[in-house]
Amino acid sequence: MEALTRRIVGSDPLARRYAQVRRLSEALVAPLSDADATVQSMDDASPAKWHLAHTTWFFETFVLRDHVPGYALHDPRFPFLFNSYYEAEGRRHTRGRRGMITRPTLDEVLAYRRAVDGAVLAAVAELPAAALELVALGCHHEEQHQELLVTDVLHLFSENPLEPAVWSPARKVPVALPGPIAWIESDERIVEVGHNSSGFAFDCEGPRHRTLLHKHAIADRTVTNGEWAAFIADGGYCDARLWLSDGWAWVQRERVGAPLYWEHREGAWTRFGLDGRRAIDPAAPVTHVSFYEADAYATWAGARLPTEFEWEAAAAPYDASAGNQLDGAGAIEPRPSDGGPAFFGDVWEWTGSAYRPYPGFHPVEGAVGEYNGKFMNGQFVLRGGSCATPRGHTRACYRNFFYPHQRWQFTGVRLAKDL
Repeated sequence: MEALTRRIVGSDPLARRYAQVRRLSEALVAPLSDADATVQSMDDASPAKWHLAHTTWFFETFVLRDHVPGYALHDPRFPFLFNSYYEAEGRRHTRGRRGMITRPTLDEVLAYRRAVDGAVLAAVAELPAAALELVALGCHHEEQHQELLVTDVLHLFSENPLEPAVWSPARKVPVALPGPIAWIESDERIVEVGHNSSGFAFDCEGPRHRTLLHKHAIADRTVTNGEWAAFIADGGYCDARLWLSDGWAWVQRERVGAPLYWEHREGAWTRFGLDGRRAIDPAAPVTHVSFYEADAYATWAGARLPTEFEWEAAAAPYDASAGNQLDGAGAIEPRPSDGGPAFFGDVWEWTGSAYRPYPGFHPVEGAVGEYNGKFMNGQFVLRGGSCATPRGHTRACYRNFFYPHQRWQFTGVRLAKDL
């Protein structure tokens, strides 16, 4: 089987991509024990073991079960455990109790992955076009879970009083503090936004359509840790005038006074990261802030958050595969900019746009149609990718989305203003 797999992977671009994606997921969990991979630190997060199994369930269900005659499920109990939110696929384990799945073990989940990988690669040459599209979708789906896996592990380890590091720290290169924000100005104009049907995109990225941009300016970089520390020092978390009503209620209820993972120790701000607790880098982009915090900071700075279309129009000329993005397992974190607007990588950038369907949007048929459309309420759009986003995964039209209070992802802030 190994010789057959090597031959298939070497000759088929989709099989090669599939194998690369699957290898990266397992590299990301290599430092984890079975206990590390089992525990769930909050309802928004999932155990690393569950991410590994769920992404495998996706390929087994929508590719092997539905398109390979005679395929028998690896374990008929697994669909109940590892379905996520696909109502069409029937009953499933409660999301907030995924950490109770102590069995199967991590080794058994890795064996499940190997079995499904062998079956997918053996079948790929004979799969119909519809199934090949699902393999491609599954690769992009797993890349999304790779980012979630990294941020979920970070949150998990932050809850441990020992504050253990997942990886050794990367070598730091001193960088000067950036100068004041410069502004990229735009006249009033009509632009085309959304996916242009060239290459892969998720359904929520289209249809492509025209929209009016009013005269505005967008910052040439994201907000830094040093600038955020000034916001804190000026009482930004204590001034109700800066906050949306729901945001102010959240700040008071949760007693929020700094970005997630920040602590003030021995007279200085520190942060917890994948390399343990370290002093914040004042030149690096601030991260792990909610939409509420982003909006309050923008108000304090005399600006606002960009709309998602202002952001897309400004970012479109730049290379979406450039910047600080995920290339392999390690102690990733946002890094100071080395010049240029850096629209891609480092931190997902909150926009002021609600996550809603574009004109003419229709979910695809079948269970995979539940992938994006049914979540188009109560959430806000983020753009640009982060240091935990696999390189090549994102595009200028890519729409990430989270609820306004959530901040365990690598989320940051780019300002905009009216002209």
